[in-house]
Amino acid sequence: MVSVPLPLPAIEPGASYPLGATYDGQGTNFAVFSAHAVKIELCFFDPSGRHEVARCALPECTDEVWHGYLPGVHAGVLYGYRAYGPYQPEQGHRFNPNKLLLDPYARMLRGQVRWSDSLYGYRFHSPRADLSFDHRDSAPAMPKAVVTDASFHWHGDKPPSVPWEKTVIYETHVRGMTQLAEAIPVGERGTFSGLANPYIIDHLVKLGVTAVELLPIHAILQDRRLVSSGLSNYWGYNTLSFFAPEPRYLASGALNEMRHAVRRLHAAGIEVILDVVYNHTCEEGELGPTMSFRGFDNASYYRLHADNRRRHINDTGCGNTLNMSHPRVIQMVMDSLRYWVQEFHVDGFRFDLGATLGREHHGFDPGAGFFDALLQDPVLAKVKLISEPWDIGPGGYQVGNHPAGVAEWNDRFRDDVRSFWRGDAGMRGAVAGRLLGSADLFNHHRRRSWASVNFVTAHDGFTLQDLVSYTHKYNQANGEDNRDGTNENRSANWGKEGPTHDRAVLATREKVKRAMLMTLLLSHGTPMLLGGDEFGRTQMGNNNPYCQDNEISWFDWSLADTPEGKALLDFTRRCIAARRALPTLRNSRFLKPTSKTLHGLPDISWFDETGNEMTPERWHFAEGRLLALRRISSNMQSGSLSASLLLLNAFSEDRDFTLPQPTMPWRLLIDAAEHRQHHGMLGKPESNMINVAAHSAVLLVADNVNI
Repeated sequence: MVSVPLPLPAIEPGASYPLGATYDGQGTNFAVFSAHAVKIELCFFDPSGRHEVARCALPECTDEVWHGYLPGVHAGVLYGYRAYGPYQPEQGHRFNPNKLLLDPYARMLRGQVRWSDSLYGYRFHSPRADLSFDHRDSAPAMPKAVVTDASFHWHGDKPPSVPWEKTVIYETHVRGMTQLAEAIPVGERGTFSGLANPYIIDHLVKLGVTAVELLPIHAILQDRRLVSSGLSNYWGYNTLSFFAPEPRYLASGALNEMRHAVRRLHAAGIEVILDVVYNHTCEEGELGPTMSFRGFDNASYYRLHADNRRRHINDTGCGNTLNMSHPRVIQMVMDSLRYWVQEFHVDGFRFDLGATLGREHHGFDPGAGFFDALLQDPVLAKVKLISEPWDIGPGGYQVGNHPAGVAEWNDRFRDDVRSFWRGDAGMRGAVAGRLLGSADLFNHHRRRSWASVNFVTAHDGFTLQDLVSYTHKYNQANGEDNRDGTNENRSANWGKEGPTHDRAVLATREKVKRAMLMTLLLSHGTPMLLGGDEFGRTQMGNNNPYCQDNEISWFDWSLADTPEGKALLDFTRRCIAARRALPTLRNSRFLKPTSKTLHGLPDISWFDETGNEMTPERWHFAEGRLLALRRISSNMQSGSLSASLLLLNAFSEDRDFTLPQPTMPWRLLIDAAEHRQHHGMLGKPESNMINVAAHSAVLLVADNVNI
């Protein structure tokens, strides 16, 4: 760290843009937004961050941005702010200059939050609650912002720019994926250095995924409730800073460590997508701490109830909701997104509770200001944009309703696929729609099937192994009496609850896992694989391990070396390789049975086990659990066609399928039951009939067919 020059040089007016602390080699410009403050003070600290050594008021305010320039203040200096203004909670104002505020644009943090009652703008135990006022200085309990120098040599780094239709996403966690990997040096585990380790990158490359989607890497606040319970916010959906990485994820303490990791992943052809949380902040509701946004301008940054501005609107379930109708809040989010693309070369974003970002005062609107700003931005036009299309507010479920250009997590895919393979009645038509990109949800406004981000499992819920091992959740370790997490998992234990040595149960579980992986990876849309599912990672029945920064959540890499783990890993690789090799498995357009190929055959056709095309009566037969999907693509140059035939059997008994006409030279490529698969060799069906094992799926392909 660098010491601030003392005494401070005379502060100059500086500029109101860009916001944040901008170092130019000679000094630093400071700019921060507040519409309702009457004075903003800039505070400097010694390299330890423990002692405030200097303070000065920002001399200018232009268009509600306070700013000043200090010569001689170099990268490495620690700083914070104090904001003066009215403390009138009933009017939405909560200024308290006794509280040190973190720059909303801070690029790097030094130190951790040390929980204390001084972090609250009001007297924490006062009977008047937030109507009281606290005079204690919070600086000793607060992390400090660091002036940074953004210089880094990217050595010709280029984004992989993987087309959407070829994208396979791997959702993972920087810390959880690397914490137990013995191939990574101990000091680098749980960090970006660990993520950049050849062991991790080699695993991803051999698996065949094209992108890693990282759970939040923005600096977070460890919730006071969790800390007092001996737990921690592992997932990271509790943002303290939208521009600074979480310090724990930097083994070296340097920002360039993250840049190096992105560069290494890019060199391997893997994109980096960040899971970002712009719907709320870590400051909770009106009784939460004052750390940044609340202290700078509570009435601007947050949505408040119109008839009681003391209260925060809570569409997120986290106590507050960022006011995405305010131009300066939109600017902050857009500046943050561009920062990660331009300064860290990330390739896309997944927006947590994306429905919140599209909320105007009248509710969710696909034409909301944020979406308009996002989709016209020339920097962000080049990256992948994915929304989690729901929140808990009124009208918060908006799957399929986001604007064109934004892909969406499709929980209907998750639910329907789980239900079908569990053997639920009446699911044949639903799973058919999911296999072809969920046209019922996304086929409008010229969207493509890649807009449906398909998943069977994600960080929120059971892993794939737990999905076939537990009928009920087991979240006791979270300290909430097993009340947290969903009760409807659409899971089945297949005969025994939890771990078992019963061979029949284990065999069924493996088949169901492979069948669900096939359904995921061979469907139109963008598949997302939960990290660790490829070798059987378990959370021991916990379907909400948001607070489990331990072996419950960390990847147990030893599972990948077991016979079962190796087999599942190999199977997953083969599914991804088939998707990559066969255009029929990843068409970006929404296909219809009425569309014809050059040979007069439909692009897609549905059949039952008799080889006959599905009829309305068959579609509506609730006990139907057998389904065949034929997909065909034509080669315009050779005049030949290629076809794939996916056979699904969700019954508890083996069933024979008659192969549909016309006859083709089908060959067996993938069998979820694995009893016809030997060392990766391909086989041919011996007749026009093939047996598909119970709880299983089969993929047949025919290449260069002339009819």
